[in-house]
Formats: sequence, C-alpha cells, structure tokens
Amino acid sequence: MTPMPELFLTRHNDLVDPILHVWGWEIPVYLFLGGWVAGMMAITGFFLLRGRQKEDLCVCAVLPGLSLVLLSLGMLALFLDLEHKRYVWRLYTTFEFSSPMSWGAWILLAVYPALLAALLIRPPAAVQARLPALRALASRLAEDRAAVRTIGVVLIVLGVMLGVYTGVLLSALGARPLWNSAMLGILFLVSGLSSAAAFTHLVARHEDERVLLAQSDNVFLGVELFVLALFLVGLLNSTGVHIQAARLVLGGPFTAVFWVLVVGLGIVVPLLIQSLAVSHRVAHTPVAPLLVLIGGLALRFVIVYAGQVSRWTGA
Repeated sequence: MTPMPELFLTRHNDLVDPILHVWGWEIPVYLFLGGWVAGMMAITGFFLLRGRQKEDLCVCAVLPGLSLVLLSLGMLALFLDLEHKRYVWRLYTTFEFSSPMSWGAWILLAVYPALLAALLIRPPAAVQARLPALRALASRLAEDRAAVRTIGVVLIVLGVMLGVYTGVLLSALGARPLWNSAMLGILFLVSGLSSAAAFTHLVARHEDERVLLAQSDNVFLGVELFVLALFLVGLLNSTGVHIQAARLVLGGPFTAVFWVLVVGLGIVVPLLIQSLAVSHRVAHTPVAPLLVLIGGLALRFVIVYAGQVSRWTGA
C-alpha cells in the first residue's frame, strides 16, 4: 500500500533561495497591480452608471488613465518574469478554454480599449486644450447616455473577470497545495476591490464620493476577512498536504507576516479607523487607505511565496 503523499517543507533558514529561484517579486507585484486595476475599473463603471461623469470633481475622470499606467507596469513585471520573452506573442494566436493564462491574455487585451474608451469620456484638460477635435468628441460621448452606460457595464464585467483571474491563475496550479483552493479567485477579487476603494477614497476630491468609498471599503474589508477565514478553513478540512500548507501561516515561517501585516495592519486596523471616520468620530486620514494598499501587496507576496514552499512529494 502506497503511503499518502506528504507536504515537503524546507527548513526556515532555507526558504529564501528556492523561493527567489522560482518566482521573485515580479509575480506578486503583477497580481497586486492587476487586482488594483480591476477594482478601479469596477468603481469607474459604477460611477459612469450613476451618471457622475458630468461632475467636474468626479474621480472617474482620473481612474482610467491611472489604471492604464498601473496595468502597463504590471504587464512589464510579468514580462520580466517570463523565461521565453520572444514567444509571448503566441498567446494571441490561439485560445485554450481550459488555460487560465490564455483567458488572462485575452482579458488583458480587452481591458485596454475599455479603459481608453472610459478615458475618452473625460480626457485630461491639457490634452483637450491641445486637441479641440478630441474635446468635441469627448463632449458628445459624455452626453450619450447609452454609450456611457455601455462603457460602464463593460468596465465592471471586465474588472470582475480580471480580478478573479489573478487568483485563478494560481489556484489552477494543483502542484502547490496552498494555491489549490477555489476561494483564491474570490479572495484576490475582494482584495483588489478593497485596494481600489481605499486608494480612490484617498484621491477623491468630492466629499460624497470619499464617504461612499470609505463605506464601501469597510464592506470589502469585512468580506475579505470572511473569505480569508473560509480559505484557511477549506485547507484545514482537506487532505493532509493542504492542512500542512495552511500551517505555513498558522505557526509556520509566514505566520508573523500574514497575521501582523496582512490581517492586522492590512485589514483590521483600517477597518476600525474607517468605521470611526464614517461615523464622524474621527477625521478621515490617509493612514487607513495606505495600510490597505500595503496589506493587499503583502497578501500577494505571502500567498505566492508560501505557495511555492508547499509542494507534493512521494513518501
């Protein structure tokens, strides 16, 4: 009778070399920026559906351009991690229904024109001043309610798909027990929404938008905490290798970073601060949004690094 495969864990002092040898900083950064952009797309789409594109101070005029920049930086990080960079174009010569990477490549291809369409509704003032024809086109587009609503719906749909994809990309790799969870896509989506809401709350100039985004971020943080719990419970109630994978953050070498930086400072503390802020007990502060962004980035590093340490091996 063949014994059950067990999870192989390297010694604590030997963690750094095998981790950095496989995936370094590029993949966690790519996953974080992708989730952040996904959240900003959903928020922009929501504001467009509410007709706020006509408001001079609407943050929806800022987010599309910023999303294009951040997504491009994320794609650069992903490109730097690729081993065969010259053949990346082959992803766009076919579509594999069962391949998360294929889905992601085509989703990202669709995201760029959607963000450009949203940017065209409210181009930067400096660009409009230099291009009168673009200003006239943007004015007509902003007044076309059906077109604006269509762009808003497309942004929300693509944003959700992009956010889920960043988690599915890992969960599809069954060779790593920590990643082998259906909750990972939901976790990364909610975390991306939280990061986007926190950042948008930080840069929004309209008071109503800031309050709405702070309230929304509180909801996202609460849901993220719940999904994290389900993620760990699912691992602990699975096979022996999944239980040992969960122990990487439950007493293992990643415990301190996970519970202090991700859960404590990245979720619980901002949730308390923003709950007091929306109830007018304390003033709104940039501390909470910045902690949410740091926690979101730390979550990707912990999941990616710990997942590479967890593995199946024959007994």
